[in-house]
Amino acid sequence: MGLKIGITGGIGVGKSMATRIFKVLGIPTYDADREAKDIMFKSEAVRQALLKTFGKEVYLEDGQLNRAWLSKQVFSNAEELAKLNAIVHPAVIQDAEDWASAQTSLYSVKEAALLFESGSYKKLDFTILVTSPESVRIDRVMKRDQVTEEEVRRRMSKQMPESEKEKLADFIIHNDDDHSLIAQVMELHKRFFHS
Repeated sequence: MGLKIGITGGIGVGKSMATRIFKVLGIPTYDADREAKDIMFKSEAVRQALLKTFGKEVYLEDGQLNRAWLSKQVFSNAEELAKLNAIVHPAVIQDAEDWASAQTSLYSVKEAALLFESGSYKKLDFTILVTSPESVRIDRVMKRDQVTEEEVRRRMSKQMPESEKEKLADFIIHNDDDHSLIAQVMELHKRFFHS
Protein backbone atom coordinates (compact mmCIF):
# COMPACT_ATOMS: atom_id res chain seq x y z
CA MET A 1 0.00 0.00 0.00
CA GLY A 2 1.36 3.40 -1.01
CA LEU A 3 0.47 6.91 0.10
CA LYS A 4 -3.23 7.63 0.59
CA ILE A 5 -4.24 10.95 -0.92
CA GLY A 6 -7.65 12.59 -0.50
CA ILE A 7 -9.14 15.09 -2.92
CA THR A 8 -12.13 17.25 -2.08
CA GLY A 9 -13.85 20.56 -2.74
CA GLY A 10 -17.24 22.21 -2.74
CA ILE A 11 -19.94 21.74 -5.33
CA GLY A 12 -18.88 22.77 -8.84
CA VAL A 13 -15.14 23.21 -8.19
CA GLY A 14 -14.11 20.45 -10.61
CA LYS A 15 -12.71 17.88 -8.16
CA SER A 16 -13.86 15.05 -10.44
CA MET A 17 -11.93 16.58 -13.33
CA ALA A 18 -8.78 16.75 -11.21
CA THR A 19 -9.33 13.14 -10.11
CA ARG A 20 -9.70 12.07 -13.76
CA ILE A 21 -6.28 13.53 -14.52
CA PHE A 22 -4.74 11.40 -11.75
CA LYS A 23 -6.57 8.40 -13.23
CA VAL A 24 -5.17 9.13 -16.71
CA LEU A 25 -1.71 9.14 -15.11
CA GLY A 26 -2.39 5.54 -14.03
CA ILE A 27 -3.15 6.31 -10.39
CA PRO A 28 -5.92 4.22 -8.79
CA THR A 29 -8.87 6.41 -7.81
CA TYR A 30 -11.80 5.86 -5.46
CA ASP A 31 -15.02 7.88 -5.86
CA ALA A 32 -16.58 7.95 -2.37
CA ASP A 33 -19.86 9.48 -3.54
CA ARG A 34 -20.38 6.80 -6.20
CA GLU A 35 -19.32 4.03 -3.83
CA ALA A 36 -21.73 5.33 -1.16
CA LYS A 37 -24.62 4.78 -3.58
CA ASP A 38 -23.43 1.23 -4.25
CA ILE A 39 -23.00 0.51 -0.55
CA MET A 40 -26.56 1.67 0.19
CA PHE A 41 -27.73 -0.91 -2.34
CA LYS A 42 -25.28 -3.79 -1.76
CA SER A 43 -24.49 -3.76 1.97
CA GLU A 44 -27.08 -5.71 3.96
CA ALA A 45 -26.03 -4.00 7.22
CA VAL A 46 -26.45 -0.53 5.69
CA ARG A 47 -29.73 -1.57 4.03
CA GLN A 48 -31.17 -2.79 7.35
CA ALA A 49 -30.02 0.37 9.17
CA LEU A 50 -31.64 2.57 6.51
CA LEU A 51 -34.90 0.60 6.67
CA LYS A 52 -34.96 0.82 10.47
CA THR A 53 -34.22 4.56 10.44
CA PHE A 54 -36.26 5.78 7.47
CA GLY A 55 -38.88 3.08 6.86
CA LYS A 56 -39.69 0.90 3.88
CA GLU A 57 -40.10 3.92 1.54
CA VAL A 58 -36.29 4.23 1.44
CA TYR A 59 -36.17 1.38 -1.13
CA LEU A 60 -38.24 0.88 -4.28
CA GLU A 61 -40.10 -2.37 -4.98
CA ASP A 62 -37.21 -3.62 -7.15
CA GLY A 63 -34.80 -3.18 -4.24
CA GLN A 64 -33.11 -0.04 -5.58
CA LEU A 65 -32.57 2.92 -3.28
CA ASN A 66 -35.39 5.47 -3.58
CA ARG A 67 -32.97 8.36 -4.06
CA ALA A 68 -35.58 11.02 -4.82
CA TRP A 69 -37.60 10.16 -1.70
CA LEU A 70 -34.53 9.95 0.54
CA SER A 71 -33.17 13.26 -0.78
CA LYS A 72 -36.43 14.99 0.13
CA GLN A 73 -36.25 13.55 3.65
CA VAL A 74 -32.69 14.55 4.43
CA PHE A 75 -31.64 17.63 2.51
CA SER A 76 -34.11 19.98 4.16
CA ASN A 77 -33.68 18.41 7.60
CA ALA A 78 -30.26 18.54 9.28
CA GLU A 79 -31.25 15.94 11.89
CA GLU A 80 -32.34 13.41 9.26
CA LEU A 81 -29.19 14.11 7.20
CA ALA A 82 -27.07 13.46 10.29
CA LYS A 83 -28.84 10.10 10.73
CA LEU A 84 -28.14 9.16 7.11
CA ASN A 85 -24.49 10.20 7.38
CA ALA A 86 -24.08 8.22 10.63
CA ILE A 87 -25.15 5.09 8.75
CA VAL A 88 -23.38 5.61 5.42
CA HIS A 89 -20.11 7.41 6.28
CA PRO A 90 -18.58 4.69 8.48
CA ALA A 91 -19.35 2.04 5.83
CA VAL A 92 -17.83 4.13 3.03
CA ILE A 93 -14.77 5.05 5.12
CA GLN A 94 -14.16 1.36 5.85
CA ASP A 95 -14.70 0.41 2.20
CA ALA A 96 -12.20 3.09 1.12
CA GLU A 97 -9.69 1.84 3.70
CA ASP A 98 -10.03 -1.73 2.41
CA TRP A 99 -9.69 -0.50 -1.18
CA ALA A 100 -6.59 1.61 -0.40
CA SER A 101 -4.96 -1.32 1.43
CA ALA A 102 -5.32 -3.45 -1.69
CA GLN A 103 -3.57 -0.92 -3.96
CA THR A 104 0.00 -1.60 -5.05
CA SER A 105 0.87 1.75 -6.66
CA LEU A 106 3.08 4.36 -4.98
CA TYR A 107 -0.08 6.29 -4.13
CA SER A 108 -3.84 6.22 -4.60
CA VAL A 109 -6.46 8.97 -4.63
CA LYS A 110 -9.79 9.03 -2.80
CA GLU A 111 -12.25 11.64 -4.06
CA ALA A 112 -14.87 12.64 -1.49
CA ALA A 113 -17.08 15.70 -1.25
CA LEU A 114 -17.25 15.37 2.55
CA LEU A 115 -13.63 14.41 3.19
CA PHE A 116 -13.21 16.91 6.04
CA GLU A 117 -16.80 16.83 7.31
CA SER A 118 -16.77 13.03 7.69
CA GLY A 119 -13.41 13.01 9.46
CA SER A 120 -12.06 10.50 6.92
CA TYR A 121 -9.19 12.86 6.04
CA LYS A 122 -7.54 11.82 9.31
CA LYS A 123 -6.81 8.38 7.81
CA LEU A 124 -5.00 9.86 4.78
CA ASP A 125 -1.39 10.89 4.25
CA PHE A 126 -2.20 14.10 2.35
CA THR A 127 -5.29 16.06 1.32
CA ILE A 128 -5.89 18.19 -1.76
CA LEU A 129 -8.56 20.88 -1.88
CA VAL A 130 -9.81 21.94 -5.32
CA THR A 131 -11.07 25.53 -5.37
CA SER A 132 -12.76 27.65 -7.99
CA PRO A 133 -14.31 31.14 -8.07
CA GLU A 134 -17.91 31.19 -6.82
CA SER A 135 -19.30 32.60 -10.08
CA VAL A 136 -17.66 29.78 -12.08
CA ARG A 137 -18.95 27.16 -9.65
CA ILE A 138 -22.50 28.49 -9.86
CA ASP A 139 -22.39 28.55 -13.66
CA ARG A 140 -21.01 24.98 -13.86
CA VAL A 141 -23.64 23.52 -11.53
CA MET A 142 -26.52 25.41 -13.18
CA LYS A 143 -25.51 23.93 -16.55
CA ARG A 144 -24.70 20.45 -15.21
CA ASP A 145 -27.78 19.96 -13.02
CA GLN A 146 -30.23 22.22 -14.89
CA VAL A 147 -31.03 24.17 -11.71
CA THR A 148 -31.42 27.84 -10.80
CA GLU A 149 -28.71 30.05 -9.31
CA GLU A 150 -30.80 30.20 -6.12
CA GLU A 151 -30.76 26.39 -5.85
CA VAL A 152 -26.97 26.27 -6.34
CA ARG A 153 -26.45 28.96 -3.70
CA ARG A 154 -28.72 27.03 -1.32
CA ARG A 155 -26.60 23.88 -1.80
CA MET A 156 -23.38 25.85 -1.35
CA SER A 157 -24.66 27.40 1.89
CA LYS A 158 -25.00 23.92 3.43
CA GLN A 159 -21.36 23.04 2.74
CA MET A 160 -18.33 23.69 4.96
CA PRO A 161 -16.89 27.13 4.09
CA GLU A 162 -13.87 27.11 1.76
CA SER A 163 -11.83 29.02 4.36
CA GLU A 164 -12.23 26.14 6.85
CA LYS A 165 -11.31 23.54 4.22
CA GLU A 166 -8.21 25.54 3.24
CA LYS A 167 -6.95 25.35 6.84
CA LEU A 168 -7.25 21.54 6.79
CA ALA A 169 -5.85 20.89 3.29
CA ASP A 170 -2.22 20.03 2.65
CA PHE A 171 -2.36 21.20 -0.98
CA ILE A 172 -4.68 23.48 -2.95
CA ILE A 173 -5.45 23.17 -6.66
CA HIS A 174 -6.90 26.31 -8.24
CA ASN A 175 -9.36 25.38 -10.99
CA ASP A 176 -9.77 28.74 -12.73
CA ASP A 177 -8.71 30.64 -15.84
CA ASP A 178 -5.38 31.68 -14.30
CA HIS A 179 -3.97 28.22 -13.48
CA SER A 180 -3.51 25.05 -15.50
CA LEU A 181 -5.35 22.18 -13.83
CA ILE A 182 -3.15 19.63 -15.60
CA ALA A 183 0.09 21.37 -14.59
CA GLN A 184 -0.98 21.52 -10.93
CA VAL A 185 -1.94 17.83 -10.89
CA MET A 186 1.37 16.92 -12.60
CA GLU A 187 3.29 18.86 -9.95
CA LEU A 188 1.55 16.94 -7.16
CA HIS A 189 1.97 13.66 -9.05
CA LYS A 190 5.75 14.19 -9.11
CA ARG A 191 5.77 15.15 -5.44
CA PHE A 192 3.82 12.05 -4.34
CA PHE A 193 6.01 9.79 -6.46
CA HIS A 194 9.11 11.07 -4.68
CA SER A 195 7.68 11.15 -1.14
